[in-house]
Amino acid sequence: MATNHYETTSQSGWFTRFLNFVERMGNLLPHPVTLFALFAVGVVLVSGLAGLFDLSVSDPRPEGAPGRSPTGEIVAISLMNGDGLRRIVENLVVNFTSFVPLGTVLVAMLGVGVAEKSGLLSAMIRGVVLKAPPHLVTGAVVFAGVISNTASEMGYVVLIPLAAVIFHALGRHPFAGLAAAFAGVSAGYSANLLIGTVDPLLAGLTEEAARIIDPEYTVHPAVNWYFMIVSTFVVTGVGWWVTARIVEPKLGLYDDTHADHDAIGETSTDPLTRREVQGLWAAGAATLFLTGLLLLAVVPEWGVLRNPETQDVLNSPFLRGMVALIFVFFFIPGFVYGWVAGTMRSDREVVEGMSSAMSTMGLYIVLVFFAAQFVSFFGWTNLGSITAVVGADVLQTIGLTNPLVFIPFILMCCLVNLALGSASAQWAITAPIFVPMLMLIGYSPEVIQAAYRIGDSSTNIITPMMSYFGLILAFAARYDTKLGIGTLVAIMLPYTIFFLIFWVATFYLWVFGFGLPVGPAAPTYYPAG
Repeated sequence: MATNHYETTSQSGWFTRFLNFVERMGNLLPHPVTLFALFAVGVVLVSGLAGLFDLSVSDPRPEGAPGRSPTGEIVAISLMNGDGLRRIVENLVVNFTSFVPLGTVLVAMLGVGVAEKSGLLSAMIRGVVLKAPPHLVTGAVVFAGVISNTASEMGYVVLIPLAAVIFHALGRHPFAGLAAAFAGVSAGYSANLLIGTVDPLLAGLTEEAARIIDPEYTVHPAVNWYFMIVSTFVVTGVGWWVTARIVEPKLGLYDDTHADHDAIGETSTDPLTRREVQGLWAAGAATLFLTGLLLLAVVPEWGVLRNPETQDVLNSPFLRGMVALIFVFFFIPGFVYGWVAGTMRSDREVVEGMSSAMSTMGLYIVLVFFAAQFVSFFGWTNLGSITAVVGADVLQTIGLTNPLVFIPFILMCCLVNLALGSASAQWAITAPIFVPMLMLIGYSPEVIQAAYRIGDSSTNIITPMMSYFGLILAFAARYDTKLGIGTLVAIMLPYTIFFLIFWVATFYLWVFGFGLPVGPAAPTYYPAG
């Protein structure tokens, strides 16, 4: 049975007791793998009932829009019939192998495994992080999580487990480091100093939805950039405060009784040796060399990693191939460090490093198999889309026209996100409803998109439907093999609560208090009527 990770004393406040309750209730759930298997079976059963009663809703997407039903209705598809059974049997393997996070994580971890096996990661931690004041490490981890999203999934694959290692090496609870990084990475999809890979995708969906009302309306990828910049510091500050004042004190001292010691290894706190220092300098030189090559391939207009048709960096091989770059930037410096430091001298040791990294991903691979089935079944049945449309209709009946309309809108986005973990999938369904609706009462698509991203990013960290939630569970299970979903949700819930409070307040202050735009050439109001 999963253990309670929040300390309970006679002086515990109501918030701690609430978190303990959430953890206990969550941990009454079966093992995450079993839970996803039950979810998949449940979707099949519910789809049978929905199909029996011909459940359907009107498709809000305009005629000719990608994915729109020819009949104008989103109809629940039953998997409890011959067609459904054949589809399940024929696609069981494909669902697993085509699940995007699986390949992303495994490829990146091959490079990380080499850097870990050679001792590069350990030396970096000892040489830099262990000398920093503990309170600055927390803020740095959250900020790094936010910024990491410029490099696509790097935060999930690299930074989150590394943050746990850092905190463990500092004698602090590894879950606190993992939570701080997880909060920064997930919230960072709507807060960054630079434009990331998700921005062009969301902008395209917003533009299509806006054209339901205004066929000539355009939305460029940087429409939320100003608000993202200020949100970077809001998320960093709030995440830092929640970690330092709520999460870490409540976790208390780390007990490694149930740890997988082979997976987490040991991080030495001894000073760096001369050879280790030489190895770090060599790895740094290799990283600079690779960075130079990358800049040469991206910065010039003729760069080979730019979009070959538009010569643009957005929607380019550079951004789409970020996982391959993560692999290279860990593999080569890791090997160079090992060669100079004397810890990695042959191809056999390189292979051992990659194999070791794969051996720690066993739980994640098993979990992904069942999670992939659930996600696929859920998409096939249209239950997620129907849920989103019904929820949006409920919001529409409220009839608010002043800026307070964004509060129920953001909360609705939070609820929908618990069922549809993908930001693009959720916005593809809800944007055609919310964007035209709020445009008609006078708000611009750019502002509507910014508000949506607050609700989506704040709840990513507490929904098992998020693609990388299983990966975070697998990383956390290295430090407690009896970890349950309830524990992770209870640890992350304070971040969700305080992100929503301060982020929404910042949104209102920035947009309606100071009257500032959310991005370049991004109006706040749309001239309705």
